[in-house]
Amino acid sequence: MDLFHSWGVELAVHLQTTYSRYEGLFSLASNVADLHTTFFCFFPIWFHLRRDTALRLIWVAVLGDWLNLVLKWVLFGERPYWWVHETQFYGAGLVPSLQQFPITCETGPGSPSGHAMGAAGVWYVMVTALLAIVTEKRCPPLLYRFLQVGLWMLMGLVELVVCMSRVYMAAHFPHQVVAGVITGLLVAVVVSTEKWIYSASMKKYFYTTLFLTSFAVAFYLVLKAVGVDLLWTLEKAQRWCVRPEWVHLDSTPFASLLRNMGSLLGLGLGLHSNLYTENEKKKTSTSFKTGCIIVSLFLLQLLDGWTFSPENIVTFYFLSFGKSVVALLIPTALVPCALYWMCKGKREDKNF
Repeated sequence: MDLFHSWGVELAVHLQTTYSRYEGLFSLASNVADLHTTFFCFFPIWFHLRRDTALRLIWVAVLGDWLNLVLKWVLFGERPYWWVHETQFYGAGLVPSLQQFPITCETGPGSPSGHAMGAAGVWYVMVTALLAIVTEKRCPPLLYRFLQVGLWMLMGLVELVVCMSRVYMAAHFPHQVVAGVITGLLVAVVVSTEKWIYSASMKKYFYTTLFLTSFAVAFYLVLKAVGVDLLWTLEKAQRWCVRPEWVHLDSTPFASLLRNMGSLLGLGLGLHSNLYTENEKKKTSTSFKTGCIIVSLFLLQLLDGWTFSPENIVTFYFLSFGKSVVALLIPTALVPCALYWMCKGKREDKNF
């Protein structure tokens, strides 16, 4: 395995040396590939344009990231930025010099890549949704084929840049990003075949959130009881990251778990809140939906700017969970309800 890792480090050094001028692009690709973009950007747009696609986005993102967490705990994957300092592979020889960046110092295990896995799942959902829309519009076969090839090529290009960015940042080895892409696609394909996610009850959302959280915590506690510390990577990140402030608590496994569970629960609460009836929802116009998208994105950016101190871990985790719940409530319930009643009040005023 050390030989495999050494090849990955050589590729990372090559990318950092040859493509240093593209550092900004690689940094942007890693940030966009983070599931944070799905929750705070993609979801609000799709929710008011095509609700079934938005639901698939969240279920694929949440279940995929949960599986990613479990796989990382099972596979014990190394990360390049600490492996080069701890391996005996190079002996007394010269150890490759890897650059580090503000997003390099992830604190969880490295395999499979969460960014590559999440991007693959999310983009699969969006591409298949766009192709479904084109089919519904009865697009000419030749044009449909052109769009089909173009969209899949675009997704492939995005995945390639994301994978290169994770290797460039010395956060992952090449085999880890490849494993992430394959796993993410499998999750997206499987979840997309499940129809119950479109009509899941609030009870289903609650029990699914509870089960996924309990399973992960129980898995951690059981292995810890037999002497296996699943948080072994945190010490490595703190030791080998060149700048302590680059080690973020929100990149820890449990922070990721609680964010995802908060998002799933928030989606359930938003969908099943009785702020206004389903019949009224169906009457919404294109301008109303556009307004919901714009206001939701604006409020989510404000919410995203709300940060909290990591000094108290329990409080940090609790606030992360609550923030994720609110992030899904805003576009699904709070904004549509507020705009609906504002529009309804204006219509009533005009009638007098």
